[in-house]
Order: sequence, then C-alpha cells, then structure tokens
Amino acid sequence: MALAAVPRYADGRGARRLRVGIAGIGAAGQAFIAPLQGHAGFDWVAVAEPDAALRTRMQQAHGVSGHATLAEMLAQAEVDAVYIATPTPLHAGQVAQAAAAGKHVLVEKPMASTLADARAMVDAAARAGVQLLVGHSHSHDAPIAAMRGLIEAGELGRVRMVHTWCYTDWVHRPRRAEELDAGQGGGVTFRQGAHQFDILRLLCGGRARSVRAQAFDWDPARPTTGAHSAFITFDGGAVATAVYNGYGGFASTDLGFGISEWGHPPAAGPRPPRLRAATPADELKAKQARAATAIPARAPHQPFFGLTLVSCERGDIRQSADGLLVCTADGVREVAVSLDRSPRERVLDEWHAALSGGAPALHDGRWGLATLELCVAALASSAQGCELPLHEQVAVR
Repeated sequence: MALAAVPRYADGRGARRLRVGIAGIGAAGQAFIAPLQGHAGFDWVAVAEPDAALRTRMQQAHGVSGHATLAEMLAQAEVDAVYIATPTPLHAGQVAQAAAAGKHVLVEKPMASTLADARAMVDAAARAGVQLLVGHSHSHDAPIAAMRGLIEAGELGRVRMVHTWCYTDWVHRPRRAEELDAGQGGGVTFRQGAHQFDILRLLCGGRARSVRAQAFDWDPARPTTGAHSAFITFDGGAVATAVYNGYGGFASTDLGFGISEWGHPPAAGPRPPRLRAATPADELKAKQARAATAIPARAPHQPFFGLTLVSCERGDIRQSADGLLVCTADGVREVAVSLDRSPRERVLDEWHAALSGGAPALHDGRWGLATLELCVAALASSAQGCELPLHEQVAVR
C-alpha cells in the first residue's frame, strides 16, 4: 500500500515542515529534542507524558502543547507524525493508535518485546498507509555509516567477518523494573543487542541466517540478562559475533581511545559506585535526574559503541579516534569521518526523506522486525543450547 500523503505546512520562509509529537519524555525522548529543534524538516509541537511535573516543565521550556496520554495528544494536537519513546511494553498498542489516526511513526528500539507485537505494528502501519520507522540510532553512528560506505564502494571486496565488542555498566545504571525484565523487552540483549545486531545486519547485507548465543545473568543483586555472546551467519557466507557485557568491570573506552559511547572522554576520577537504590522510587528518581544528560546532542568525537572490526577479502576496517583505520597488504591508512550530523540527526534525516519521497527508509518496520528477531532468537538459543534459524530477515536496500 502506498504511503498516505503527508499534510505538511509552510513556515514563513516557504519551507515545508512536518509537525511532530513526542510520546514519552525520558532519556530517549529528551535526546531527540535538540535534533528535532535544529532540523530543517521538522517542528516539535506536542508532548504526551503522564508525569505532570515533567510534562509542565517541557511545555514551559519549549513552548509545546502538553498531554497526559498519546490518545489525548492525537485528539487535540495538530501533528503529522509521532515519535514513540515510551516503555517497550507500550509500543505495539501506541503504534496501532497513531497509525489508526493517520500519523507516521518513529518508534524507539527495541520496537517490541515479542515478534507477534512487532508483526502487528508492521501490519497496522501498512493498513493505514503510514510510514513506520524504528530508531536504531547506533547504526547511524558516523563510523558505522562510513564502514558501510567503504563496503559498498567495493575496494576491499566482500565482507567475510564482522566482530563487535561492547563493555559498559548498563546493568548498574538507574532502571525501571521493565528494563530489567526480558519478558518486557528488558536486559542487555533486547536493549543493547538490538543496536549490535542492527549494526551487524547493516554491515553484512541484512539477511542473517542463524544465531547461536549464550546469555548471562550472574549478579543475584541485580537479576537481569546482563551479558551475551552471539555468533551469527549471513546469506553470502559472512559471519559475525556480538559480545556485550553490562556489568561495569572492563569498559569499552579502554578499547576505543578513551572515547565513550556518545563521543565524549570519560569523566575524570574513579568510576561511580555501582547503583544500589534503596527503593524502586529512589531508582526512578535517579533515572529521571539522569535523563536530561544521558545522551548528549553534540560531542567532540565520533560515537564509540564498542569496538567494531570488519574483515573483507582485501583488508580490515576498524574505528580510530575520529575516523576509520583501513588495513590492507599495502599498509594502514586513516579515513576521516564527518561529524556534521549526530546519530539522531541522521535518524531524522532518514525519516524525513522517507516521508517527503526523497528515499525509502532502510530502518522501516520490516527491518526492525528482523533485528528484533535476532534478539528473541539469541535468548531462545541460550535457553535451548542450540543454533536457531531465522525467518524474518530482509536485505539492505
């Protein structure tokens, strides 16, 4: 089904813009505020947030209309599209709501906690003729996009192996209960593996064949899936591994030139102590306090979501501090990477191009479903102790 026409309006300079409402204004929602406000194709005009104090603060600080629920925002605000940044268990129902109202949707990853919900989201968007995009922001990181560009150029031949390693303190950051519950799309395999698997699919052509994984839960004081190691095969013969450890020991900054996940040097001094919140209310308060600064809009270096190493037939590629190192039989050269657009600005670029007819979206609902399938299958593989085939995969366009 063709996409519905986007009812854009003209500003005083004649530019055609899209009006966006944000549903959920936690760390992910707040991370999109500056990119939306600075984007030539969007205006942020409304927010749906059940926390009255936070909603009021957003209204006063940014001049947007405030609504207690998504349904209220859809009924009262003039929006063309919605960014859904609410907890994962709410995504399926809210995407269906927005699609039924004729609104295009960008939904935060993981797009859902079950494949059935993800399929229902894809179907709802198709029935309504609206665009569904899944915001896998780390595959928009400048070095990952540049790696894909080198692969497509063909100089190094076909991709044969890709390995990505990420070590953080994810488990011990402030969390809502559902962020730690795999049944609700929580734990590192759903919430961080979604980034890793999305990156690997982008670099290996998209169509994964199978996965064999082991997930770990080794801190009884913080029960959740806190680490995983996965081996993935792809159509065309490429293979990939994804390692994630969120228990706060070794840090990826030690693999990546002292640069953090979002492109900043780590804070000076010792690492903060592991979180041991006294009550869920205390932990929620800590999470809300962290939300405004958790994901910076700009950084002095490129994002460094762990170490990613691509092996092609005629050479290898990995990140440098501010670019890529390309290693071949002729030596090592550094390729500069442009930092003119942040990952979330690149997500918005893709969304706007899809809505304005400039280019079809890669990270659409079907792509998001394929990435989610890897998360689900990795956990199932760990539980069953075997390699599992994949059935929802799509190729890079």
